[in-house]
Amino acid sequence: MQDFRYLILGGGMAADSAARGIRELDADGSIAIISNDVDEPYTRPALSKKLWTDPSFTEDDNYLSTVTDTGAQLWLSTEVTDVDAEAKTLTTSAERFGFEKLLFVTGGTPKTIDLEAGERVVYFRSFDGYRHLREFSGRDLNVAVIGGGFIGTELAAALVQNETKTTLLFDDETLCGSVFPPDLADAFHRLYQDRGVHLVSGTTVPGGRAEGEHVALDYGDGTHEFDAVVVGLGIDPSIDLAEGAGIATDDGITVDASLQTSHPDIYAAGDVAQYPDRILGRQRVEHVDNATHMGAAAGRIMAGSGETYTHTPYFYTNVFDFGYQAVGTVSSELQTVEDWQKPQAEGTVYYLDDDDRVKGVLLVNLDGGLDTARTILAEDWPHSRDDLVNRLPEGD
Repeated sequence: MQDFRYLILGGGMAADSAARGIRELDADGSIAIISNDVDEPYTRPALSKKLWTDPSFTEDDNYLSTVTDTGAQLWLSTEVTDVDAEAKTLTTSAERFGFEKLLFVTGGTPKTIDLEAGERVVYFRSFDGYRHLREFSGRDLNVAVIGGGFIGTELAAALVQNETKTTLLFDDETLCGSVFPPDLADAFHRLYQDRGVHLVSGTTVPGGRAEGEHVALDYGDGTHEFDAVVVGLGIDPSIDLAEGAGIATDDGITVDASLQTSHPDIYAAGDVAQYPDRILGRQRVEHVDNATHMGAAAGRIMAGSGETYTHTPYFYTNVFDFGYQAVGTVSSELQTVEDWQKPQAEGTVYYLDDDDRVKGVLLVNLDGGLDTARTILAEDWPHSRDDLVNRLPEGD
C-alpha cells in the first residue's frame, strides 16, 4: 500500500486547482491524483470552444502541466473500486492507497439515451471525446447534435464552423427558450439558422442505433440517418464511491462551508459537490469557474488554511459572435427585467421570483459587471424595474 498525505480522486480541472491550492501552503506534502481519464488534467471548456475556433491553440496547449508544476503523482486510466472512510484507504483494481486527507473531484458521467456509444456515437465529456468527434468534422459529413444546453449549442457552433453539416435537436420550441426571454431566444435561434445549423426544435430523441456507416435516430415522424451523432445532455454526478463509503449525498456529495463531507478529513469540490453558497443557498454547479475556485479552496483547506468557500461562481458561453456570462438562476419561468444597450445584442437580463427578488443575472456581450451582479443577488428585498435598469455594467 502506498501512503499519501493528500489523495485526490478525479483528474479534471478541480483536481489541478486542488493540487495547486495545496502547494500554496504545503510545499512538500505528498499528493496522489487518481483519474479514470486517459489524459492528464486539461482545460475542459476548450473542448467545445477554443480548440475549434483558434488554430493557434493546439491540443498540447490544452494540458495544465499539473505534475510538473505541483509534483503530484498521477495515475491515469485507473478505476477505483472502494473507498474506506474509516480506514482511510482507497482501492483500485491493482493496488491500495492510504491517505491523511481525501478529496472527491469525481465530476460526473454524461446522461445517455437509448443509443450505444461507439465509432460514430459520442457522449461528449472528455478530451478523448473531442478527438473522436474531430474525426467527423471538416469533411462535409452530416452530424447530429442532441441537446440544446451549453454543450449542445457550443458543439453545434463548433462543428458548423468547421465545414460540417450540422443538425441540432432540442426539446425547446425556440433554441434556449427555457433560459432566455422570448425576444432574445428568437434572436439566438435565428443566429444558428443564419450560420447554417439545421434546427429541429420541440424534439426529444429517445434513441437510435448504428447501422454500418450511419447512425439512425428515431424522432418526429420516423427514422433519420446521420454520419455521426454527438450527445450533450449534461451529466449525472459521480457519487457511487462516496455513497459506498457512507458519505452523505444529495444530488451530489454534500459538503459544508469548509468543503468537508459528512466524514472528517474527506472533502469534495467541483461538479460533484453540493455546497452552501453564501448568496444563492445550496447549489451544485457544473462550470469551470466553480471547479477552479472550489478546487483551489479545497486544497488550501486540506493543507490547513482554516478558510471557508465564499465564492459565488459564474458561468458563460461563447458561440459565433454571441457571448454571455451569468450568475444565479436563469430560467424563462421567472419574471424578467431587460436592460438593453443594443436590443438582444448587448445588455442585461434580470430574473426575479414572484416576490420580485433577483435570482439570476445574465450579461449579454458585456465586459465586466459580475461583481455588481453578485451584489444585486445578495440584496434580499423586492426590486422594481427602476431599481435595476442602468445598474450594469459596473465594476469588474
